[in-house]
Amino acid sequence: MIDALFSQPEYVATKKMLDVNLMRHEAIASNLANIETPGYKRLDVSGAFENQLQQAIGNNDSQSIMGLQPQLAVDTQAVASRGDGNTVQLESELLRLNQNTLENAVETQCVNFNLARLRMAITGKS
Repeated sequence: MIDALFSQPEYVATKKMLDVNLMRHEAIASNLANIETPGYKRLDVSGAFENQLQQAIGNNDSQSIMGLQPQLAVDTQAVASRGDGNTVQLESELLRLNQNTLENAVETQCVNFNLARLRMAITGKS
């Protein structure tokens, strides 16, 4: 019974997105730490991973979602705006950091909602 609650595609996808948020946060922190490093290439979560996750969510397949592992990759879309070849732009990174923080807050609320439902089912109280 409890396993069924925690293996629903929506719940599994939300937990996987929390993993992605953590990895993206680490990438942003690394990007900001290396903003003055000549030749540093901006990192982000692999676009291929995000496509695979969207496809698994679209198929409503919990097992596929659980099997996916987020990976960091060099952002091939990022262009060096300085002569030293560094592709990190401070304003863009700060914007991504804020967006990632908001996404994390929403996903955390979704997980908390599922846990609150479980608590209510067990105790009969909200």
